[in-house]
Amino acid sequence: MAKSDLHPQWYPEAKVFCDGKLVATVGSTKPELHVDVWSGNHPFYTGTQKLIDTEGRVERFLRKYGMMETEQSTGDDKK
Repeated sequence: MAKSDLHPQWYPEAKVFCDGKLVATVGSTKPELHVDVWSGNHPFYTGTQKLIDTEGRVERFLRKYGMMETEQSTGDDKK
């Protein structure tokens, strides 16, 4: 007694495109998927990820917990 036409069409060989190039074949409810980022060009997976210091948060953290070498040397001068 299941309803017919309840589920969308399944494409077991859906193609994933990134920058106009075919990068993968997956199962999906759409025949083609166009993505901006995938594991082949994402900085985390390619090893080119850089730490972005917005508004000096990393420096503030290092200063707060005394991990900066410049503060440690100035702290010795004060003693």
